[in-house]
Amino acid sequence: MKHEVPLERPVVSAYTVPADAPEADGTFAWDTTTIVVVEVTAGDATGTGWTYAPASVAALVDEQLTPVLKGLDALDIPAAHDAMTQAVRNTGRPGAAGCAISAIDIALWDLKARLLELPLVRLLGTARDEVPVYGSGGFTTYHDTHLAAQLNGWVHGQHIPRVKIKVGEAWGRSAARDVSRVRTARDVIGPQAELYVDANGGYTRKQAIRVGRVLAEHGVGWFQEPVSSDDLRGLSLVRDALVCDVTAGGYGYDLPYFARMVPSVDCLQVDATRCGGITEWLRAAALAQAHGLEVSAHCAPHAHAAAAACVPNLRHIEWFHDHVRIESMFFDGALDPTGGVVRPDGGIGHGLQLRTEEVEEFRVA
Repeated sequence: MKHEVPLERPVVSAYTVPADAPEADGTFAWDTTTIVVVEVTAGDATGTGWTYAPASVAALVDEQLTPVLKGLDALDIPAAHDAMTQAVRNTGRPGAAGCAISAIDIALWDLKARLLELPLVRLLGTARDEVPVYGSGGFTTYHDTHLAAQLNGWVHGQHIPRVKIKVGEAWGRSAARDVSRVRTARDVIGPQAELYVDANGGYTRKQAIRVGRVLAEHGVGWFQEPVSSDDLRGLSLVRDALVCDVTAGGYGYDLPYFARMVPSVDCLQVDATRCGGITEWLRAAALAQAHGLEVSAHCAPHAHAAAAACVPNLRHIEWFHDHVRIESMFFDGALDPTGGVVRPDGGIGHGLQLRTEEVEEFRVA
């Protein structure tokens, strides 16, 4: 006979954290980041999940998702995932609803592992013990001294052998400065470290090809969103014209998005805090593998570490400055990327515990 562990009503909160400096990429600027945290309890265990999204996502969790979760079996995560997907049919699965489902799904996986008293990575089953990371930041608002200090910290301080900076400044209208910053980055990190760029969709198709050929002279091997990730034809054209890998997928909120994306990229990026949590992240990774592609985890590194260790076609996870900073502030158990890898095997569940009292000053919902 099946022994059920019924879910209690999830508890949701939201926190807004000021950036440590003004930040911008090719198409957006910000000075705060909001994290929405969901805690789900069943039996004597509580799982924690999160997403980076507006505080209004917390209300969406309360209004549309918690009613369908209460009483479901905590061990049957696919059933809970399907129930949430059905509940947002009229709201729309991509966007805010996708973020809400993602936070709960991450919490459910953490909860299940804790109920079974296992590290999440053991529950999922590992393909590797170490997960490669790349340092990610290099915002267009940084002056060269700030940029150099950040890159130095990753490459020469923590010995992370791959880093990424933002380009495409002002919707591609500052291409000369983009190239100059890439040249500065290469001088700082030296000839051996891998250098990536992310244009956040700031360039036009032909401009991306022209800039990409210049960047290749500085050893850039990863060109993220050279054009809008919605321009699949443009991504394909840029990919076929350049020697570097062209990548996208971080704005994917459901599996059909990734099915459309895979013919247009060299590496598929997937974000568990947007796409539907660990459940959908693993499905997207399998989809990519079926098309001969590797996957790279987009942002929120601690939400991805365990799942990333469990797929054979992983390239790396993104050690994104903003999210690393917040996750280190908000959770006990943060990982150490020294040497360019993390090992997600500490403690049961995903190994993180929310510092509820310490972060209360940032709470907005």
